Amino acid sequence: MNWNSVLFGALLLTGVTLLLPGCKGPEEHKKSESPLLPTVSVAVDEVTEERVRSRIEVVGTLEAVERASISARISGQIIELPVVLGSKVERGDLLVKISAGEISAKVLQVEAQLSQARRNLAREQKLQKQGASTQETVKSLIDVTRIAEAAYTEAQTMLDYTTITAPFSGVITEKIANIGDLASPGKLLLQMENSDALQVLAQVPEALLLKVAVGDTLSVDIPAANLILTGEVAEVAPAANPMSRTAPVKINILSGPDLRVGQFARIALEGSGETTLMMSESGILVKGQMEIVFVVDIKEKIARMRLVTTGVSYDGEVEILSGLDPGDLVAITNTDKLQDGQPVDVTL
Repeated sequence: MNWNSVLFGALLLTGVTLLLPGCKGPEEHKKSESPLLPTVSVAVDEVTEERVRSRIEVVGTLEAVERASISARISGQIIELPVVLGSKVERGDLLVKISAGEISAKVLQVEAQLSQARRNLAREQKLQKQGASTQETVKSLIDVTRIAEAAYTEAQTMLDYTTITAPFSGVITEKIANIGDLASPGKLLLQMENSDALQVLAQVPEALLLKVAVGDTLSVDIPAANLILTGEVAEVAPAANPMSRTAPVKINILSGPDLRVGQFARIALEGSGETTLMMSESGILVKGQMEIVFVVDIKEKIARMRLVTTGVSYDGEVEILSGLDPGDLVAITNTDKLQDGQPVDVTL
């Protein structure tokens, strides 16, 4: 037996057996390929550089345009106090009545003196006409009468101070005094406000103070009432506080049922102009904490996914801080149907 022939045949059979699986490889590889992604029709928006003004927010407090601290001008015991906390009063309504007997007595005294001075003056003028009095005597009595009239006016004014009335229509917001308390000049008795006319008091940084003028229109956000209103600047301080580097600015707003004095407010001010990248806000796809856009390659007709960081929004457009370049075309429709590498058909 020729052992060399047998050995050669065995090796040849083994080689053929090893080659057979390799021949089937390409067919199996074709079967394992993923199917092609369908073409999605999209509209695109170009990323452009635009000059926009930054928005700066300052905080403020809602307050009444008309508000008054009611205090006494004379000393005396409070004998009438017809209002309570929250009372609505009209202009001229009685708020406080103070007892001051000595002032009433003073009024009676000077009234009698004035009446006597007028009688004496009338008698001397009659005698002067008859030649029984001199011009100098009449002149002296005229001066005495004027002094008496001034004393009477002073006493009557002091008597009027015993009655305190509402300077305008409003609501009692604070009540410090009670009946029987001793009122004294300058002592606070009541606080009242007119909530029909409201304004926001804000402290504006000195760097922005020159950009705010009386008559300007500003956006005012009242979070507690879930309202965003338009206010008009009514007052601007001419100088800033050297300690805080801010100045008070008052902004008039329309009153409403949900607005209350003391509520917190935010006022939007325009800052300096800046150049930034802008694109349509509809092209941003948010997934969790990621912000995604799909950049369209017009030549290849393919959408490529890209992560971006956005800033503030302006009238339907959003600021792009990172992730895109000027001139990039971004899909703004059907973004929820796109994947990285998806074929697209761009529509105008």
